[in-house]
Amino acid sequence: MSQPLSFAPIGYVESRFAEYAPSEEMGLHPSRIVVREEMASGLMGLSAGDSVLVLFHLQRAETYELQLYPGHDPSRPLRGVFATRSQYRPNGIRATVARIVSVEDNVLTVTGLDARDGPPVLDIKPHSVTFDTANEQR
Repeated sequence: MSQPLSFAPIGYVESRFAEYAPSEEMGLHPSRIVVREEMASGLMGLSAGDSVLVLFHLQRAETYELQLYPGHDPSRPLRGVFATRSQYRPNGIRATVARIVSVEDNVLTVTGLDARDGPPVLDIKPHSVTFDTANEQR
């Protein structure tokens, strides 16, 4: 069950943030998702205004804790990592919904992405209320 997995990134993020910044601040500024040229045809059907779920790897998050204070705020109750949105996770995978500003060749310009400059993008999927919302909330 604990066999290592291997993923080939489909591209990478270009962001104005080289270092840590709050997710809310990063999301306010446009970022670019540069898709490998041989995968650019996979962007067909995406348009400005669409929302996408972006899965990317937090390659700089080298450590993780199984229990932590959300937002690194000790005044908040201690929680398990799987009950938080912390970037410090066992596999360093982040999922964020972003809004497409433009699609040009192999580049998506988006807002709402809370990524620093450089992380590899593992996948992009259209955001769907049907699939991305719990059954009881639909």
